[in-house]
Amino acid sequence: MKKSELFDFDTPVERRGTASMKWEKYKNQDIIPLWVADMDFRSPPAVIRAIQQRAAYGVFGYTLPPEELNQIVISMLQKIYDWSVKPEWLVWLPGLVTGINLACRAVGADGDDVMTAVPVYPPFLSAPGFWRRNLIKVPLKEKNNRWQFDFNRLEQMITEKTRIFILCNPHNPVGRVYTRDELTALAVICNRHDIVICSDEIHCDLILDEDKAHIPTATLDPEVAARTITLMAPSKTFNLPGLGCALAVISEKKLRRQFKNAMAGIVPSPNVLGYAAAIAAFGECDDWHAALLDYLRGNRDTVERAIQQMPPFSIAPVEATYLAWIDMRSAGLKNPAKFFEKAGVGLQDGIEFDGPGFARLNFGCSRSLLDKALERMTAAVEKVSQ
Repeated sequence: MKKSELFDFDTPVERRGTASMKWEKYKNQDIIPLWVADMDFRSPPAVIRAIQQRAAYGVFGYTLPPEELNQIVISMLQKIYDWSVKPEWLVWLPGLVTGINLACRAVGADGDDVMTAVPVYPPFLSAPGFWRRNLIKVPLKEKNNRWQFDFNRLEQMITEKTRIFILCNPHNPVGRVYTRDELTALAVICNRHDIVICSDEIHCDLILDEDKAHIPTATLDPEVAARTITLMAPSKTFNLPGLGCALAVISEKKLRRQFKNAMAGIVPSPNVLGYAAAIAAFGECDDWHAALLDYLRGNRDTVERAIQQMPPFSIAPVEATYLAWIDMRSAGLKNPAKFFEKAGVGLQDGIEFDGPGFARLNFGCSRSLLDKALERMTAAVEKVSQ
């Protein structure tokens, strides 16, 4: 029996009429939403039970980060990554995007530069401007059908005002799991130029290639750890984004103080049900997590096969995440997302990631729904090519 057969990922969950951002975008339209990074699966049974038990208690007062949760996270990081983390290094947040914005606010001053590699998750592009920082976008390069850093260009684009590099690993939307050598090369450059690294690792538990492993940036060596803000959350892996619970791991005392100072007066604590869900997700859901990965690998393979049958579209291998980054530049489509909306499939336009001519497809859904969407896409492409 496949691991994915132990849990039901095949039965579609009806999300229409539930105020789902993903599904409300196309309310009353025959468009399958495969855009925002929100899976259509029910969360693990252990998470649902934990929320029900906490709700039954009936008191929802101000809540500190539970000591049990801190210990579960510390044990998890030690077990998976051989990363020894102290409780005081953990800073709990109401969401990972909040952490990205706080990092931009905490490091440097007005007019300083924030650097990232594009295409990338849209909040990386918007956060610097909210805090009066300038954004430097370094394009990833495609080589041997793989997205990679262009380290020479990256270092050439660093300015005397570059204070922080926002890293996405695994990289949304291109699906890369960066190797130790790649992360080390980036860290060496940041060390040389005294640049802090904000490492968004929210997809770290969604490694699809079984010959690859996630390496937290802060585990490279103590010097790198001292300039790294690591952001993690259970939200993507266990489908909990609506519960608002994430964390930062910051070992260096001064950097952690700057980060907490940036929070003061504007950032609320995670909500009590988010804490309960995180305890269950990190502590009781290994079997569900393994089954999810098995199912997502099948969905990933389904998408890659379908795109290969849609020339001139192409797709680099998706090593991690449940997101496919589809290259549609050769098709001559002025607006790929609008084109497929008319065909009944809602993708996310690459322009939002600084990747015009691309579209992102979320395959975190039932196989039957995914097949239906891919059939619509295939039919639309065949119609244009006739």
